[in-house]
Amino acid sequence: MALAVVLLAAGGSSRMRGRDKLLEQVNGIELLRHLALEALAAGLGPVAVTLRPDAPGRSDALAGLGLTTLLVPDADEGMAASLRTAARWALATGAEGLMVTPADLPELTARDFATLASTFTPDGPPLRATAQDGTPGHPVLFPAHLLPEFATLTGDRGAQPVLLRHPPRLVALPASHATTDLDTPEDWSAWRNR
Repeated sequence: MALAVVLLAAGGSSRMRGRDKLLEQVNGIELLRHLALEALAAGLGPVAVTLRPDAPGRSDALAGLGLTTLLVPDADEGMAASLRTAARWALATGAEGLMVTPADLPELTARDFATLASTFTPDGPPLRATAQDGTPGHPVLFPAHLLPEFATLTGDRGAQPVLLRHPPRLVALPASHATTDLDTPEDWSAWRNR
């Protein structure tokens, strides 16, 4: 069963005060490249990354990887623009589901992607990863039959309207892998000091 995986990387890193959080170093490489390598290593199916057209540093971080770059010219609208683009791409691949995660979760691993995928059924509900304590996070895995609903998404609420109509089954990942989201220089500093 092939699943499409998309990393949402078209945001502006506005809270980083001039730095790009997706280019921060994790294990000696850029966070964006690190997460792309983990997604590819999971071996679930095609992997894509949504990008702003004006993000050359992010494109450079992905050089040489076997994935698809999805440009999102209307990225300033919010996450919905990336999700609409990702859903169209996933449907075109013929995948049975689309796994979506923001590209700023440094603790996600290939095993985490595989754990979520292992409980997926194409005719079942969406799946949403949680931290070990049950706090909802990412990735979220949508059956392909729900992807046409992404065409109605707007703004920066993500896929919340789809999840409200189709409540997800929760799947716990280790520790805080699904919820560690580093948005500010202080977040990065605290995480590195742990």
